[in-house]
Parts: sequence; C-alpha cells; structure tokens
Amino acid sequence: MGKITVETCAIAGLKVITPAVFGDDRGYFMETYNYNDFKEAGIDQIFVQDNQSASRKGVLRGMHFQINYPQDKLVRVISGEVFDVVVDLRKGSVTYGKWHGELLSAENKKQFFIPKNFAHGFLVLSDYAEFAYKCTDFYHPNDEGGIRYDDPDIGIEWPIPQGMELIMSEKDTKWGGLRAYEQEHGVR
Repeated sequence: MGKITVETCAIAGLKVITPAVFGDDRGYFMETYNYNDFKEAGIDQIFVQDNQSASRKGVLRGMHFQINYPQDKLVRVISGEVFDVVVDLRKGSVTYGKWHGELLSAENKKQFFIPKNFAHGFLVLSDYAEFAYKCTDFYHPNDEGGIRYDDPDIGIEWPIPQGMELIMSEKDTKWGGLRAYEQEHGVR
C-alpha cells in the first residue's frame, strides 16, 4: 500500500481516502484510483461509470440516491471546494438517518467512498468547483430518489456562509423528508 491513506468515519462503511502526492517545481502527480490499493483498504468494488459536474458558488446538489439500482460512489473535487454530505438509508443500520459531511477540495485532494444506500449531496463553497465521481452501477433516470437537504429530522449542519444564496434544481426543492421516504419505501 503506501499510495493512499484511509480513514474510517463514525458511520460504518464510509471512508475518506487521501492519496500520496508527489510534487516538485513542475507541479504534482498522484494516483486517484488503483484497484489493488483500494482492495487492500477494504474497498473491493468494480466501478462502471465516471461522472463529472461543474457548479458555481452556492449550488447545492442533493440529496440523491438510486432506489432499485443503488451505487457505491468514490467522489472527489478536482477544482474548488465543496462540503460533501451523505445520509445513511440502509435498512437495519444502527446509524440509519444519521449524516456525515466532509470538506473536499482540489487542495486537500481527499476522496470520499460512499457505500450503496446512502443519500448524497454537496454544497459548493468556492467560486467554482468541478466534482468527479466513480459509480458501481449505471445511472437509471427512472430510478432516482431523494430527500430534503434541510430535513429537521436529519439535521445536516451545512456550512452556509451568511448571505450565501442557495442555488438548487427545481427537483431538489421538492424532495420529501426522511419520514416521507420511510412511508414510501416501507422503512422502519
């Protein structure tokens, strides 16, 4: 190993990965993904799709998941800074309904491994951010689910600076909360 450092989180299954960065006066080099290193760290998934998005300051995307085709995700920021958040939606999990957030940036180069059955979203804190992620299943547009980013039953502590106006898709403003999710999906 040695090419990555892996930190576990309070919610089982979540992992923060920091790659080794080799720099000199020309810039830097790092491996963002190596199957063997990740497998040794307990992340033995096959990723089948890579996605990338660009957003401006104040954009909040989330909280998203796929219902019947859940995905493991490996997320990172390649430009700018975001506050990345997940909510545990795993049936029977002792941390069901709990959230965890990580500051991801081009500067800290951290990656966040998110197992299946977590809702996921992020808030852009820099003027501009590019967000990239790997998924273990393909995107199915008719399989989207979501929960409100500001559901008081979850209580996510978003680091929203005073005066920041949130920019969200219409879809993301209409998700129900955790209780609506539970009723719709027969959870708990």
